[in-house]
Amino acid sequence: MAQPDARAEVLAPAPWVDERGAKIRITAVRTFLTAPHGCPHLVVRVETNDPGLYGLGCASDPQRTLAVRSVLDDYLAPMLVGRDPDDIEDIHRLMLNSAYWRGGSITGNALGGVDVALWDLKAKRLGAPLYQLFGGRVRRWAEAYTHVDGADAAELADKVAGAVERGYRHVRVQCAVPGADTYGTAGGSALDAGAHRRRAVPWDSAACLRTVPPVLTSVRERVGDSVELLHDVHERLDPRQAREFLRRIEDARLYFVEDLLAPEDAGHFAALRETSAVPLAVGELFHDVAQFLPLLDGDRGPSVDFARIRVPTLGGLTPARRLAAYCELRGVRLAPHGPADVSPVAQAATLAMDISSHAFGVQEAAVFRPPVHEVFPGTITAADGALSPRETPGHGVDFDETAAARYPAPEPLHHDRWALLRNTDGSVQRA
Repeated sequence: MAQPDARAEVLAPAPWVDERGAKIRITAVRTFLTAPHGCPHLVVRVETNDPGLYGLGCASDPQRTLAVRSVLDDYLAPMLVGRDPDDIEDIHRLMLNSAYWRGGSITGNALGGVDVALWDLKAKRLGAPLYQLFGGRVRRWAEAYTHVDGADAAELADKVAGAVERGYRHVRVQCAVPGADTYGTAGGSALDAGAHRRRAVPWDSAACLRTVPPVLTSVRERVGDSVELLHDVHERLDPRQAREFLRRIEDARLYFVEDLLAPEDAGHFAALRETSAVPLAVGELFHDVAQFLPLLDGDRGPSVDFARIRVPTLGGLTPARRLAAYCELRGVRLAPHGPADVSPVAQAATLAMDISSHAFGVQEAAVFRPPVHEVFPGTITAADGALSPRETPGHGVDFDETAAARYPAPEPLHHDRWALLRNTDGSVQRA
């Protein structure tokens, strides 16, 4: 007797699909790699047997792009062909379980690309903006924050004033540390020549503690209290330094300080919360919603104030919306990750969550280069310091395959160079 084909069993649709006579099917899952902003964007297109009906997702992981693409092309795409795209929960769980060893940013981004594409597709089928599928609006727009950097308080205060003139009410402030390769400031990423590439200037945590707090305090004194100021440490301090940093920046009255510690040191946030009232934001490096739970479920309440959700890396909107609901119950606000290496597709999908969640706080708003708007028609831009969703069916952002081909992605490891950072003693520093 012939043995059943194990691969056919894995790829078989859910048993109820044929019983209900579903006519819509996934016919292909295609991936596209492009870099109109310079960093690689990995776009996922889920196509169907309804001509012209497709959904778009973002699986962008700028450091491990090809690995994510392999998961999509070699493993997930064959599994999804023939399935009903309406079964988003079923498909997400199937993809999550199929690898057996669950989790990780590579798997998360692959799942996230498909998941957002399925939500986009469903909204298009229903003829509704994506946020309508999540219960509709709870706000008219999503407050956004932009970035400024400078060498001293005077320069930063001028740039904050310029952002305020453009309508922003939230501004992230990054100041240069003399003699140190400082995150978020211009000119800090030069590389040494030669085979052993490294950043030309090391990072100096002690210099950061001496320099940054007084600059932030001076900026606050210069701009007043009518604008919210934010700052990103980018996980470059250890727990002892983090405590001292919080003590020194109290007079800056920040809206939040971001990534004060690395994910590996997240267990220290509860102690930091006990000793400081400075609001804390963390999460852009998390690849599983479960990583947030210890920070939300402390014995004395949450130990952070803002969840920095990166929708693609967490596996898409399906798990991200669950986390948003739990954050609402715990009194923690959302501050979703939204730099330029999150494509306009992911930005639009994240915005649908922002608009429909009572937990929302503020959204990071990338300023995309003109070629990005060419490749991604419908790219959403901030106006008067806020982001508003498209009212077209789906998340509202499209993808021009022909235009994308004009902007090839850089070679592997090219985008890793920004992380080749060393301390003054030569040891590797977290980025």
